[in-house]
Amino acid sequence: MNTNNNLLTDRLSYDSENMAPTRLHLFSYNANDIDEHIENDLQILIPETERPDYIHWLQICGLQNTSDIQNICTHFGINFLVMQDILNPNHPCKIEEYEKFNIVIAKYFDKEKESQVSIVQGENFILTFMEYETPAFRGIENALRNNILKIRTRPSDYLLTVLLNDLVTNFISVSAQIDNSLEDLESELLLEKSAYEIGIEIQTLRRRYLLLKRTVLPLKEQYSRLIRSDSPLIHKTNRAFFNDLNDHINYVAQNIEICRETLSSLVDLYISNNDLRMNSIMKRLTIVSTIFISRRRLGYEFRQYARTELAIRLHSGMASHDMYRCRGLYFSQNEKMEITCISSLLYIKQDFVPLQEITSKRI
Repeated sequence: MNTNNNLLTDRLSYDSENMAPTRLHLFSYNANDIDEHIENDLQILIPETERPDYIHWLQICGLQNTSDIQNICTHFGINFLVMQDILNPNHPCKIEEYEKFNIVIAKYFDKEKESQVSIVQGENFILTFMEYETPAFRGIENALRNNILKIRTRPSDYLLTVLLNDLVTNFISVSAQIDNSLEDLESELLLEKSAYEIGIEIQTLRRRYLLLKRTVLPLKEQYSRLIRSDSPLIHKTNRAFFNDLNDHINYVAQNIEICRETLSSLVDLYISNNDLRMNSIMKRLTIVSTIFISRRRLGYEFRQYARTELAIRLHSGMASHDMYRCRGLYFSQNEKMEITCISSLLYIKQDFVPLQEITSKRI
């Protein structure tokens, strides 16, 4: 990720893992006609975008060639700061109004991957910048080719609402997948299945939820300002479509809030199950350790008894020496009376004497 000050450089850079080559796809249309061009050379398409009485939708897939991106943006009057935002794959989602264009920066979720999508809307043009080829907007391409709902008769702001609606539909699909996965996880947690796999899946869903949240919530707030603005790029005849899209965005935001609560409750349930499982394991370990520790303690007492009894018996035949030794145990003459006093307790052959009754000292 580039962390340099973007206000101190006049060069554009694109730092991303998605280094797909730049491909250009142009639709030029009006109520009666439509032309479609797919090229890799920008110079071939520039004359097509200058045709009057046409709306031009240029799709740029792959941002590797920053010089082409700069030439396209310069041709359509897009300033340098917006170019930097377009080429920043980690830029926060936003909607901004300018004098001659509006820009939307959002995300598109394709299976387990997500990519940035930037949409620039002008008076007679729409530019979409994508990091690589995705299924996004394919239905819109077919609608333009077949003039479904007379889409080619409407201005560029209507195409903007259709593009945004396609992104919001993608958000709804992702939120529904997260919600279904969370419900399945809840059932698995209640059945106490493999905790390790469930923990990994919870973290995966949490990461996907956070990405969706960071995408939708900024768009929700800024889109509300857009539809209330007096921008000349937003026509009154299309206000109804913008309002309908606003309802869809609010619906996604509500789904995200539901996912947040469900995810929070699942994390609590997961932790509770782990605590119960740990308590069960500790009970088993306590029982096992009690059995083995008791056997070890019993063997230690028998060894101490045998050594002490043998030392006492040996002492009775070695009274003339100052120190007596038996298997590592040492006794002095001062301990003779003490050992003699307790010898009666230990002189019973093959009988167990508790260790606390043996009061001989070890030097």
